[in-house]
This record gives sequence, structure tokens and C-alpha cells, in this order.
Amino acid sequence: MYFKGTYEHTMDIKGRIFIPAKFREGLGEDFVVCKGFFEPCLYIYSNEEFQNLSSKLDNLPFANKDAMRLQRELYANASDVTVDKQGRILIPSPLREHAHLEKEAVVAGVRTHVEIWDPELWKREREQSPGIESYTENLRNQGVML
Repeated sequence: MYFKGTYEHTMDIKGRIFIPAKFREGLGEDFVVCKGFFEPCLYIYSNEEFQNLSSKLDNLPFANKDAMRLQRELYANASDVTVDKQGRILIPSPLREHAHLEKEAVVAGVRTHVEIWDPELWKREREQSPGIESYTENLRNQGVML
């Protein structure tokens, strides 16, 4: 399943946030939340997709410092979560801090995973984006044809 769409939700005082039913269909009842790789946001992976990612990391050289640090950063900050009866998950405090989440949050589908953003950071990210045309042109210049 590919995740798509953007939703805005309120996080409660305990750090629980609603995950849209559309996303829960592909994620299941239990899944993984971790730090985003490139921005101050969170990534949500189904257990299957997290295993796919883990399999790629298994092929990294053990003696490479960057490979070890990437694995340490990913796994030490990942958390298994379970959806409650109201469709919410509890985001651990360190992950909320990483993503600057306080009350409101943006939940966005990004193909193989879901991202959770602070609304102001999401707005800034979108404003700074040069647009799909620029990205496709850059990829085309690298030999990637869509």
C-alpha cells in the first residue's frame, strides 16, 4: 500500500495522536515510529516496511562508522506502538521533542511511510519547496526518468 494525503490532528496532553483510518489499513494495529532521516519529523513504518528497511541496513559494512551510527540512531530512537480503540498512538516523549510536537500535528502519507510534523515546520518545509517540476528536472539530469 502506498500512503498518500495530508491530515491535521490535535495531540492530547499524554502525547497521543489520531492516525487516520486510511493509514491504519496499511500500517496495521502495531507499527514503528522513529526519527525522520532528513528533517525534524517522525516516520511511521508498518512492521513489514520497517523489516524491509532493516534488511537494507543488514547489508551495510559492520566496520563502517557511518553505517554503525546510522543503525544506532535509527534503532535506539525507534518505538513500537499500538493503536488504541480510538485510533490513536502514544508518541514517546523523546520522539515528540525531536519533531517539536506540542499540540497540533500534520500527518502525511509519503509512499512507503507516514510522516508526522509540527504544523509550523510542515508549512515552512512546503514554502521552501521549489516544487515538483524542480525535483523531476533534477532527477532527469541525474538520469532518472519517471
